[in-house]
Amino acid sequence: MSSAPKSSRRPTKAANNSLRDEGAYAKQSTRAGSSEQIELPLGPVPTNRYVAFLSLAIIGLAADLITKQILFAWLGLPQQDKYFWIVEGYVGFQTAVNRGALFGMGEGYWWLFSLLSVVAATGIVTWLFYYRAAHDWLLTIALGCVMAGIFGNLYDRLGLWDATGLPAEFEHGVRDWILFRYQQYTWPNFNIADCLLVCGAGLLVLHAWRGPAVESTNITSEKISAT
Repeated sequence: MSSAPKSSRRPTKAANNSLRDEGAYAKQSTRAGSSEQIELPLGPVPTNRYVAFLSLAIIGLAADLITKQILFAWLGLPQQDKYFWIVEGYVGFQTAVNRGALFGMGEGYWWLFSLLSVVAATGIVTWLFYYRAAHDWLLTIALGCVMAGIFGNLYDRLGLWDATGLPAEFEHGVRDWILFRYQQYTWPNFNIADCLLVCGAGLLVLHAWRGPAVESTNITSEKISAT
């Protein structure tokens, strides 16, 4: 008796193209009751991911720089007793300049924070579009927010926000203007870029908890042979 033909262990070119379009992980049946994991490269990043990422980064950056410019032109450089309250004693505007990082830590090391910002931005673009992580919508949105925040604060750290010459205590400082206070407790002033960084970080935590949105696709030998 002639034996039944064995299932091919390699998908055809047409099957490969189909899997790349779908997202890229497949299982091919090799014999009854067993399967082999075949890892295929992700397909090209869809154009809408580029659009979403760049839109978030550009609009977020613009919102940060414009609001800083408006608030500092209105309220001036930091003055301890100059406020504009939205909710009296709780939420308002007050200009401040932070020459450090989070909560003012590392004051004076603007060059180091600027370098780290450039490294982070390069890593984000590489991860999303070279390694094609942008196939994941949530990751694209999260890192678009982070990119806007990075460049908003990098602009200030490079000293680009005032060409007229600043007092030494404000040079290479990040402009902050959002004020939260409760009785004698005052949260360190922050800006739109900080909000975007926090939102992006929160979405990254959600992404890590939820797992990647690009899921495995099961494919049987019948699907492969049919192509």
